[in-house]
Amino acid sequence: MFSQTVEYALRAVVHLAQHAPKPQTTAEIAATTQVPAAYLSKVLQGLRGKEIVKLRRGIGGGVTLVGSPADLTILDVVNAVDPIARITTCPLDLSSHGGRLCALHRRMDNALMEVEGAFRATTLAELLEDPNQSVPLCEE
Repeated sequence: MFSQTVEYALRAVVHLAQHAPKPQTTAEIAATTQVPAAYLSKVLQGLRGKEIVKLRRGIGGGVTLVGSPADLTILDVVNAVDPIARITTCPLDLSSHGGRLCALHRRMDNALMEVEGAFRATTLAELLEDPNQSVPLCEE
């Protein structure tokens, strides 16, 4: 349902949230998240363009989150790299439907709306505070 770019972006920002505010190198992020370094660089550039992360070169540089993990939602990250495409008109361009969605496409759009709501309501900080015994990105 979600693109590989979304998956990789979420892994990267969770890693950065776990280590905030300490800058992380692209190599560190790639190794922990199991994202190919070249692909990760492209993902990070996209996140940088949407002001989710900042990149600093040189000694003491690296990648950090722009804001606090408590202020960054999953939806922010998803929308930065591959926004959820809601269904607003008939995907089949049936003129008989006009601006109304059929029962199938209305339910599909409702599901997308629910996903958006869940992602909008979940911050990175909440992910890291979850009492689940499986810590994100860790082999513990």
